[in-house]
Amino acid sequence: MRRLQAFQYELRPNGEQQRKMCRLAGSCRFVFNRALALQKARYEAGEKKLGYAALCRELVGWKTAPETEWLAQSPSQPLQQALKDLERAYRNFFDQRAAFPHFKKKGRHDAFRFPQGMKLDQGNNRLFLPKLVWVRYRNSRKVVGTVKNVTVSASGGKWFISIQTEREVETPRHPASGVVGVDVGVANFATLSTGEIISPVNALAKRQRQLVRAQRAMSRKKKFSRNWIKAKARVQKIHTRIGNTRRDYLHKLTTTLSKNHAAVVIEDLQVRNMARSASGKVERPGRNVRAKAGLNRSILDQGWSEFRRQLEYKQTWRGGIVVAVPPMNTSRTCSACGHVAKENRRSQSRFECVACGHTANADMNAARNILAAGHAVMACGGDVSPCRHRGAGTAAPAKQEPTEATGAGLMPAPAR
Repeated sequence: MRRLQAFQYELRPNGEQQRKMCRLAGSCRFVFNRALALQKARYEAGEKKLGYAALCRELVGWKTAPETEWLAQSPSQPLQQALKDLERAYRNFFDQRAAFPHFKKKGRHDAFRFPQGMKLDQGNNRLFLPKLVWVRYRNSRKVVGTVKNVTVSASGGKWFISIQTEREVETPRHPASGVVGVDVGVANFATLSTGEIISPVNALAKRQRQLVRAQRAMSRKKKFSRNWIKAKARVQKIHTRIGNTRRDYLHKLTTTLSKNHAAVVIEDLQVRNMARSASGKVERPGRNVRAKAGLNRSILDQGWSEFRRQLEYKQTWRGGIVVAVPPMNTSRTCSACGHVAKENRRSQSRFECVACGHTANADMNAARNILAAGHAVMACGGDVSPCRHRGAGTAAPAKQEPTEATGAGLMPAPAR
Protein backbone atom coordinates (compact mmCIF):
# COMPACT_ATOMS: atom_id res chain seq x y z
CA MET A 1 0.00 0.00 0.00
CA ARG A 2 1.28 3.44 -0.92
CA ARG A 3 1.42 5.87 1.98
CA LEU A 4 1.88 9.62 1.70
CA GLN A 5 2.99 11.27 4.92
CA ALA A 6 4.09 14.77 5.85
CA PHE A 7 6.83 15.59 8.36
CA GLN A 8 6.74 19.13 9.69
CA TYR A 9 9.65 20.96 11.34
CA GLU A 10 10.32 24.46 12.58
CA LEU A 11 12.95 26.33 10.59
CA ARG A 12 15.70 28.39 12.22
CA PRO A 13 16.69 30.84 9.47
CA ASN A 14 18.98 33.83 9.91
CA GLY A 15 17.94 37.38 9.05
CA GLU A 16 18.97 37.23 5.41
CA GLN A 17 17.21 33.91 4.86
CA GLN A 18 14.02 35.26 6.46
CA ARG A 19 14.03 38.24 4.11
CA LYS A 20 14.50 35.93 1.11
CA MET A 21 11.62 33.70 2.23
CA CYS A 22 9.37 36.73 2.69
CA ARG A 23 10.23 37.97 -0.80
CA LEU A 24 9.64 34.53 -2.32
CA ALA A 25 6.28 34.15 -0.55
CA GLY A 26 5.32 37.62 -1.78
CA SER A 27 6.29 36.73 -5.35
CA CYS A 28 4.13 33.59 -5.24
CA ARG A 29 1.23 35.59 -3.86
CA PHE A 30 1.65 38.20 -6.63
CA VAL A 31 1.67 35.53 -9.36
CA PHE A 32 -1.43 33.86 -7.91
CA ASN A 33 -3.35 37.13 -7.68
CA ARG A 34 -2.31 38.33 -11.11
CA ALA A 35 -3.28 35.02 -12.71
CA LEU A 36 -6.63 35.09 -10.91
CA ALA A 37 -7.25 38.66 -12.12
CA LEU A 38 -6.39 37.58 -15.66
CA GLN A 39 -8.83 34.67 -15.50
CA LYS A 40 -11.59 36.95 -14.22
CA ALA A 41 -10.94 39.50 -16.96
CA ARG A 42 -11.11 36.79 -19.63
CA TYR A 43 -14.38 35.49 -18.20
CA GLU A 44 -15.94 38.97 -18.25
CA ALA A 45 -14.79 39.40 -21.83
CA GLY A 46 -16.41 36.08 -22.80
CA GLU A 47 -13.10 34.33 -23.47
CA LYS A 48 -12.09 30.82 -22.46
CA LYS A 49 -10.23 30.17 -19.22
CA LEU A 50 -6.49 29.63 -19.58
CA GLY A 51 -5.00 26.33 -18.52
CA TYR A 52 -1.87 25.75 -16.48
CA ALA A 53 0.45 25.58 -19.52
CA ALA A 54 -0.91 28.84 -20.92
CA LEU A 55 -0.48 30.57 -17.55
CA CYS A 56 3.14 29.39 -17.43
CA ARG A 57 3.71 31.09 -20.78
CA GLU A 58 2.16 34.25 -19.36
CA LEU A 59 4.54 33.96 -16.40
CA VAL A 60 7.53 34.05 -18.77
CA GLY A 61 6.21 37.33 -20.16
CA TRP A 62 5.72 38.79 -16.69
CA LYS A 63 9.37 38.06 -15.85
CA THR A 64 10.59 40.05 -18.84
CA ALA A 65 8.14 42.96 -18.51
CA PRO A 66 9.77 46.14 -17.15
CA GLU A 67 7.24 46.61 -14.33
CA THR A 68 7.53 43.01 -13.06
CA GLU A 69 11.06 42.03 -14.01
CA TRP A 70 11.82 41.52 -10.30
CA LEU A 71 10.00 38.16 -10.59
CA ALA A 72 13.07 36.80 -12.41
CA GLN A 73 15.00 36.96 -9.12
CA SER A 74 12.76 34.22 -7.64
CA PRO A 75 13.06 30.50 -8.47
CA SER A 76 10.69 29.41 -11.23
CA GLN A 77 9.36 26.30 -9.50
CA PRO A 78 7.55 28.01 -6.57
CA LEU A 79 5.97 30.50 -8.99
CA GLN A 80 4.75 27.66 -11.19
CA GLN A 81 3.41 25.85 -8.12
CA ALA A 82 1.36 28.97 -7.31
CA LEU A 83 -0.26 28.65 -10.74
CA LYS A 84 -0.93 24.98 -10.02
CA ASP A 85 -2.62 25.98 -6.77
CA LEU A 86 -4.90 28.32 -8.74
CA GLU A 87 -5.71 25.56 -11.24
CA ARG A 88 -6.56 23.24 -8.35
CA ALA A 89 -8.73 25.92 -6.73
CA TYR A 90 -10.72 26.29 -9.96
CA ARG A 91 -11.11 22.51 -10.23
CA ASN A 92 -12.40 22.30 -6.65
CA PHE A 93 -14.88 25.08 -7.39
CA PHE A 94 -16.20 23.38 -10.53
CA ASP A 95 -16.51 20.10 -8.60
CA GLN A 96 -18.51 21.97 -5.91
CA ARG A 97 -15.95 21.09 -3.26
CA ALA A 98 -14.90 24.65 -2.41
CA ALA A 99 -15.82 28.28 -2.92
CA PHE A 100 -14.64 30.39 -5.84
CA PRO A 101 -10.91 31.28 -5.65
CA HIS A 102 -10.22 34.57 -3.93
CA PHE A 103 -7.23 36.90 -3.90
CA LYS A 104 -4.52 36.18 -1.36
CA LYS A 105 -3.69 38.73 1.30
CA LYS A 106 -0.27 39.61 2.67
CA GLY A 107 0.42 38.02 6.04
CA ARG A 108 -2.22 35.28 5.66
CA HIS A 109 -1.04 31.79 4.79
CA ASP A 110 2.27 32.97 3.34
CA ALA A 111 3.85 29.88 1.78
CA PHE A 112 5.73 28.51 -1.21
CA ARG A 113 6.49 24.99 -2.44
CA PHE A 114 9.47 23.28 -4.07
CA PRO A 115 8.63 20.08 -6.02
CA GLN A 116 12.31 19.17 -6.29
CA GLY A 117 15.82 20.41 -5.58
CA MET A 118 15.68 20.05 -1.79
CA LYS A 119 18.51 18.28 0.07
CA LEU A 120 18.22 17.00 3.64
CA ASP A 121 21.14 16.67 6.06
CA GLN A 122 19.58 15.26 9.21
CA GLY A 123 22.95 14.61 10.82
CA ASN A 124 23.71 18.35 10.96
CA ASN A 125 20.07 19.49 11.37
CA ARG A 126 19.99 21.47 8.15
CA LEU A 127 18.36 21.34 4.71
CA PHE A 128 19.08 22.92 1.35
CA LEU A 129 16.50 25.02 -0.51
CA PRO A 130 17.22 26.56 -3.92
CA LYS A 131 18.20 30.25 -3.71
CA LEU A 132 18.15 30.00 0.12
CA VAL A 133 21.26 27.80 0.52
CA TRP A 134 21.40 25.73 3.75
CA VAL A 135 18.79 26.46 6.41
CA ARG A 136 18.88 25.04 9.93
CA TYR A 137 15.81 23.39 11.44
CA ARG A 138 14.69 21.70 14.66
CA ASN A 139 15.15 18.00 13.94
CA SER A 140 12.45 16.36 16.08
CA ARG A 141 12.12 13.03 14.22
CA LYS A 142 13.49 11.10 11.29
CA VAL A 143 12.09 11.52 7.78
CA VAL A 144 10.94 8.19 6.35
CA GLY A 145 10.30 7.57 2.66
CA THR A 146 11.10 9.27 -0.62
CA VAL A 147 10.74 13.05 -0.59
CA LYS A 148 8.06 14.22 -3.07
CA ASN A 149 7.88 17.97 -2.33
CA VAL A 150 8.48 20.49 0.44
CA THR A 151 6.29 23.40 1.53
CA VAL A 152 7.64 26.36 3.50
CA SER A 153 5.02 28.37 5.39
CA ALA A 154 4.86 31.15 7.98
CA SER A 155 2.65 30.90 11.06
CA GLY A 156 2.66 32.94 14.24
CA GLY A 157 5.88 34.76 13.39
CA LYS A 158 7.78 31.49 12.75
CA TRP A 159 8.69 29.58 9.61
CA PHE A 160 7.91 25.89 9.17
CA ILE A 161 8.70 23.29 6.53
CA SER A 162 6.47 20.35 5.63
CA ILE A 163 8.21 17.49 3.83
CA GLN A 164 5.87 15.15 2.01
CA THR A 165 7.20 11.63 1.51
CA GLU A 166 5.99 8.49 -0.22
CA ARG A 167 6.71 4.88 0.70
CA GLU A 168 5.30 1.40 0.31
CA VAL A 169 3.97 -0.30 3.43
CA GLU A 170 2.23 -3.60 4.04
CA THR A 171 -1.55 -3.55 4.04
CA PRO A 172 -2.34 -3.16 7.75
CA ARG A 173 -4.71 -5.30 9.76
CA HIS A 174 -6.29 -3.52 12.68
CA PRO A 175 -5.35 -5.12 16.03
CA ALA A 176 -8.71 -4.27 17.60
CA SER A 177 -12.14 -5.58 16.62
CA GLY A 178 -14.59 -3.28 18.40
CA VAL A 179 -17.04 -0.80 16.90
CA VAL A 180 -17.98 2.43 18.67
CA GLY A 181 -20.44 5.22 17.96
CA VAL A 182 -19.41 8.79 18.64
CA ASP A 183 -21.80 11.69 19.19
CA VAL A 184 -20.05 15.08 19.16
CA GLY A 185 -21.42 18.15 20.87
CA VAL A 186 -20.62 21.44 22.54
CA ALA A 187 -21.28 20.79 26.23
CA ASN A 188 -19.40 17.48 25.89
CA PHE A 189 -16.99 17.16 23.01
CA ALA A 190 -17.84 13.50 22.43
CA THR A 191 -20.02 10.81 23.98
CA LEU A 192 -19.21 7.20 23.13
CA SER A 193 -21.73 4.42 22.82
CA THR A 194 -19.71 2.56 25.45
CA GLY A 195 -20.82 5.13 28.04
CA GLU A 196 -17.70 7.29 28.16
CA ILE A 197 -18.07 11.07 28.08
CA ILE A 198 -15.15 13.19 26.84
CA SER A 199 -14.95 16.78 28.03
CA PRO A 200 -14.18 19.57 25.54
CA VAL A 201 -10.86 21.39 25.53
CA ASN A 202 -12.44 24.82 24.77
CA ALA A 203 -9.14 26.23 23.53
CA LEU A 204 -10.68 29.52 22.37
CA ALA A 205 -12.91 30.00 25.42
CA LYS A 206 -9.96 29.67 27.80
CA ARG A 207 -8.07 32.47 26.04
CA GLN A 208 -11.08 34.56 25.00
CA ARG A 209 -10.44 37.27 27.58
CA GLN A 210 -6.76 37.50 26.70
CA LEU A 211 -7.56 37.59 22.98
CA VAL A 212 -10.16 40.36 23.38
CA ARG A 213 -7.70 42.54 25.26
CA ALA A 214 -5.00 42.05 22.64
CA GLN A 215 -7.41 42.81 19.79
CA ARG A 216 -8.71 45.91 21.55
CA ALA A 217 -5.15 47.15 22.06
CA MET A 218 -4.37 46.58 18.37
CA SER A 219 -7.48 48.50 17.28
CA ARG A 220 -6.26 51.58 19.17
CA LYS A 221 -2.96 51.70 17.27
CA LYS A 222 -2.40 53.52 14.02
CA LYS A 223 -2.60 50.96 11.24
CA PHE A 224 0.75 49.75 9.87
CA SER A 225 2.71 51.67 12.52
CA ARG A 226 5.41 49.91 14.52
CA ASN A 227 3.23 49.65 17.60
CA TRP A 228 0.40 48.26 15.47
CA ILE A 229 2.74 45.61 14.04
CA LYS A 230 3.80 44.62 17.57
CA ALA A 231 0.20 44.43 18.73
CA LYS A 232 -0.72 42.34 15.70
CA ALA A 233 2.13 39.94 16.50
CA ARG A 234 0.70 39.48 20.01
CA VAL A 235 -2.73 38.66 18.57
CA GLN A 236 -1.18 36.17 16.16
CA LYS A 237 0.73 34.52 18.98
CA ILE A 238 -2.48 33.98 20.97
CA HIS A 239 -4.22 32.49 17.92
CA THR A 240 -1.24 30.17 17.39
CA ARG A 241 -1.45 28.92 20.97
CA ILE A 242 -5.18 28.33 20.61
CA GLY A 243 -4.66 26.31 17.43
CA ASN A 244 -1.79 24.29 18.91
CA THR A 245 -3.85 23.47 22.00
CA ARG A 246 -6.78 22.28 19.91
CA ARG A 247 -4.66 20.17 17.54
CA ASP A 248 -2.74 18.56 20.40
CA TYR A 249 -6.01 17.59 22.11
CA LEU A 250 -7.53 16.19 18.91
CA HIS A 251 -4.40 14.22 18.00
CA LYS A 252 -4.36 12.48 21.37
CA LEU A 253 -8.08 11.73 21.28
CA THR A 254 -8.18 10.44 17.68
CA THR A 255 -5.07 8.31 18.24
CA THR A 256 -6.66 6.63 21.24
CA LEU A 257 -9.94 6.03 19.42
CA SER A 258 -8.12 4.65 16.38
CA LYS A 259 -5.97 2.27 18.44
CA ASN A 260 -8.88 0.81 20.43
CA HIS A 261 -11.58 0.45 17.74
CA ALA A 262 -11.49 -1.10 14.27
CA ALA A 263 -14.54 0.91 13.18
CA VAL A 264 -15.66 4.32 14.40
CA VAL A 265 -19.15 5.56 13.51
CA ILE A 266 -19.70 9.32 13.38
CA GLU A 267 -22.33 11.70 12.06
CA ASP A 268 -21.86 13.24 8.61
CA LEU A 269 -22.17 16.79 9.91
CA GLN A 270 -22.11 19.82 7.62
CA VAL A 271 -20.18 22.07 9.98
CA ARG A 272 -20.10 25.00 7.55
CA ASN A 273 -23.89 25.08 7.40
CA MET A 274 -24.26 24.61 11.15
CA ALA A 275 -21.97 27.58 11.88
CA ARG A 276 -23.55 29.88 9.29
CA SER A 277 -24.37 33.40 10.47
CA ALA A 278 -27.97 34.22 11.40
CA SER A 279 -27.66 38.00 10.92
CA GLY A 280 -29.76 37.93 7.73
CA LYS A 281 -30.15 40.99 5.52
CA VAL A 282 -31.18 44.61 6.08
CA GLU A 283 -34.71 44.05 4.82
CA ARG A 284 -35.03 40.73 6.66
CA PRO A 285 -32.80 40.78 9.77
CA GLY A 286 -32.23 37.55 11.66
CA ARG A 287 -33.43 36.65 15.12
CA ASN A 288 -31.34 35.81 18.18
CA VAL A 289 -28.23 36.85 16.29
CA ARG A 290 -26.10 37.31 19.40
CA ALA A 291 -27.01 33.88 20.78
CA LYS A 292 -26.39 32.22 17.41
CA ALA A 293 -23.00 33.93 17.15
CA GLY A 294 -22.02 32.46 20.51
CA LEU A 295 -23.18 29.01 19.40
CA ASN A 296 -21.22 29.32 16.14
CA ARG A 297 -18.11 30.27 18.10
CA SER A 298 -18.52 27.22 20.35
CA ILE A 299 -19.06 24.89 17.39
CA LEU A 300 -15.95 26.11 15.58
CA ASP A 301 -13.95 25.96 18.82
CA GLN A 302 -14.51 22.19 19.03
CA GLY A 303 -12.81 21.43 15.69
CA TRP A 304 -15.24 18.75 14.46
CA SER A 305 -13.93 18.82 10.89
CA GLU A 306 -10.33 18.41 12.03
CA PHE A 307 -11.45 15.60 14.37
CA ARG A 308 -12.95 13.73 11.41
CA ARG A 309 -9.96 14.37 9.15
CA GLN A 310 -7.49 13.01 11.68
CA LEU A 311 -9.68 10.03 12.50
CA GLU A 312 -10.07 9.10 8.82
CA TYR A 313 -6.39 8.94 7.92
CA LYS A 314 -5.36 7.28 11.20
CA GLN A 315 -7.95 4.56 10.75
CA THR A 316 -6.77 4.05 7.15
CA TRP A 317 -3.17 3.72 8.28
CA ARG A 318 -4.12 1.11 10.90
CA GLY A 319 -6.48 -0.86 8.67
CA GLY A 320 -9.69 0.41 10.27
CA ILE A 321 -12.66 2.31 8.85
CA VAL A 322 -14.69 5.42 9.63
CA VAL A 323 -18.42 5.13 8.99
CA ALA A 324 -20.28 8.43 8.44
CA VAL A 325 -24.06 8.19 8.88
CA PRO A 326 -26.79 10.82 8.31
CA PRO A 327 -27.40 12.87 11.48
CA MET A 328 -31.18 13.09 10.98
CA ASN A 329 -33.18 12.26 14.14
CA THR A 330 -30.27 10.62 15.97
CA SER A 331 -31.09 12.70 19.07
CA ARG A 332 -34.88 12.22 18.81
CA THR A 333 -34.99 8.45 18.29
CA CYS A 334 -35.36 6.10 21.24
CA SER A 335 -32.50 3.58 21.25
CA ALA A 336 -34.75 1.04 23.03
CA CYS A 337 -37.96 1.01 20.95
CA GLY A 338 -37.10 3.17 17.92
CA HIS A 339 -39.86 5.72 18.46
CA VAL A 340 -39.08 9.12 16.88
CA ALA A 341 -40.54 12.26 18.45
CA LYS A 342 -39.40 15.76 19.23
CA GLU A 343 -40.81 15.40 22.75
CA ASN A 344 -38.36 12.59 23.54
CA ARG A 345 -35.56 15.11 24.01
CA ARG A 346 -36.74 16.79 27.21
CA SER A 347 -33.59 18.89 27.76
CA GLN A 348 -30.00 19.18 26.69
CA SER A 349 -28.94 16.19 28.80
CA ARG A 350 -32.17 14.23 29.49
CA PHE A 351 -33.88 11.80 27.13
CA GLU A 352 -37.23 10.20 27.99
CA CYS A 353 -39.20 8.26 25.40
CA VAL A 354 -42.89 9.19 25.33
CA ALA A 355 -43.77 5.74 23.95
CA CYS A 356 -41.93 3.23 26.15
CA GLY A 357 -40.69 5.44 28.98
CA HIS A 358 -37.01 4.66 28.38
CA THR A 359 -34.74 7.24 30.05
CA ALA A 360 -31.09 7.89 29.39
CA ASN A 361 -28.53 10.58 28.92
CA ALA A 362 -29.44 12.36 25.68
CA ASP A 363 -25.95 12.22 24.21
CA MET A 364 -25.56 8.57 25.23
CA ASN A 365 -28.84 7.71 23.52
CA ALA A 366 -27.71 9.53 20.36
CA ALA A 367 -24.36 7.67 20.37
CA ARG A 368 -26.19 4.33 20.50
CA ASN A 369 -28.42 5.37 17.59
CA ILE A 370 -25.33 6.39 15.62
CA LEU A 371 -23.76 2.99 16.33
CA ALA A 372 -26.93 1.18 15.17
CA ALA A 373 -26.98 3.25 11.96
CA GLY A 374 -23.33 2.39 11.38
CA HIS A 375 -24.04 -1.33 11.73
CA ALA A 376 -26.84 -0.95 9.16
CA VAL A 377 -24.54 0.81 6.70
CA MET A 378 -21.82 -1.83 7.07
CA ALA A 379 -24.37 -4.65 6.71
CA CYS A 380 -25.75 -3.16 3.50
CA GLY A 381 -22.26 -2.86 2.02
CA GLY A 382 -22.43 0.88 1.35
CA ASP A 383 -19.62 3.41 1.26
CA VAL A 384 -18.54 3.13 4.87
CA SER A 385 -15.58 5.45 4.64
CA PRO A 386 -16.55 8.58 2.66
CA CYS A 387 -13.40 10.62 2.04
CA ARG A 388 -13.98 14.31 1.49
CA HIS A 389 -10.49 14.82 0.05
CA ARG A 390 -10.54 13.31 -3.43
CA GLY A 391 -7.44 11.28 -4.15
CA ALA A 392 -6.36 11.23 -0.51
CA GLY A 393 -6.98 7.52 0.03
CA THR A 394 -4.19 6.52 2.33
CA ALA A 395 -2.66 9.96 2.41
CA ALA A 396 -2.73 12.80 4.87
CA PRO A 397 -2.74 16.33 3.41
CA ALA A 398 0.79 17.58 2.90
CA LYS A 399 0.34 20.83 4.80
CA GLN A 400 -0.78 19.10 7.97
CA GLU A 401 1.41 17.22 10.35
CA PRO A 402 0.02 13.70 10.77
CA THR A 403 1.83 13.04 14.04
CA GLU A 404 0.47 10.04 15.91
CA ALA A 405 0.41 11.53 19.38
CA THR A 406 0.00 9.03 22.18
CA GLY A 407 -2.46 9.28 25.00
CA ALA A 408 -3.48 7.02 27.84
CA GLY A 409 -7.18 6.16 27.87
CA LEU A 410 -9.86 8.53 26.69
CA MET A 411 -9.30 11.23 29.25
CA PRO A 412 -9.20 14.78 27.91
CA ALA A 413 -5.72 15.98 27.03
CA PRO A 414 -4.41 18.84 29.20
CA ALA A 415 -4.21 22.22 27.52
CA ARG A 416 -0.74 23.61 27.04
